[in-house]
Amino acid sequence: MKRGLFISIEGPDGSGKSTQIRLLKEFLDESGLEAILTREPGGTVISEKIRQLILDKQHTEMDPMTEALLYAASRAQHVAEVIKPAIKTGKTVICDRFVDSSIAYQGYGRQLGDAVRIINEYAVAGCMPDITFLLKVEPSIGKERIKEEEQDRLEKEKLDFHNAVFQGYLDLERIYKDRIIGIDAAKDIDAISNEIILHIRKILNADNLE
Repeated sequence: MKRGLFISIEGPDGSGKSTQIRLLKEFLDESGLEAILTREPGGTVISEKIRQLILDKQHTEMDPMTEALLYAASRAQHVAEVIKPAIKTGKTVICDRFVDSSIAYQGYGRQLGDAVRIINEYAVAGCMPDITFLLKVEPSIGKERIKEEEQDRLEKEKLDFHNAVFQGYLDLERIYKDRIIGIDAAKDIDAISNEIILHIRKILNADNLE
């Protein structure tokens, strides 16, 4: 059985990831490919409980390293329980955020540096996306798209934090240019979707899956 495709969707808060994930799932369904949607932090019972801890607005005292380790712990369970088994059986996995988020948010935003990458090498156990779509939007615009009362603990951080996160994403796009496809999230929804699907078609055709 051929290994399934692992796709991650990344971007700053308010970049429109949820909409593009839904449209990509619709395309894969229409193509006759079995695709599962999952998210980070989360995706399993254990990981969702960790998500609640991380994003709870009341946990303002959380230490940056605690935050990074919780994300990695959630990811380790997610990879072991959901992602690896799915792609092993030929399913396509679409993940809302993955390890790039930790490097951007904790490595750059929290200024923990390379420690985040090292921690997550253990968490992912060699399981990395085949392709990552980075929806790029200026943090000041992205924050405005989320109602203040709906913002979680990280979304509520100051603009300087989100600017550092965005710079992290830009650096990752440059370093991993063979995997990360940057897309201007200021474009209209259909244009973004078409660009994502174009790249997915190329991969599927290369694998003779269509």
